[in-house]
Amino acid sequence: MSRLEVLKSVEQLFREADAVFESDKKLADHYVELARKQAMEVNLRLPSELKRRFCRHCYAYLKPGRNLSVRTKHNKLVYFCHECGHSWRMPL
Repeated sequence: MSRLEVLKSVEQLFREADAVFESDKKLADHYVELARKQAMEVNLRLPSELKRRFCRHCYAYLKPGRNLSVRTKHNKLVYFCHECGHSWRMPL
């Protein structure tokens, strides 16, 4: 498969994860796992908007207000995963 096909597939998996998140968090996490595996097979970099949708520590699908807190501190965005407690910062 080409990288463009894989990117479309990965985006579709993230849309599916978003759709099923409220009813089944485990399935949403599984979709993230599948998307990551497909991207790694063809050495595809995920777009930044997709990178922010899952925790890099526990690979849980994240939704702000549900299992993710986003705060600003010292001109940085601070993301806090409620699933594993991992936090990371990104410049504004």
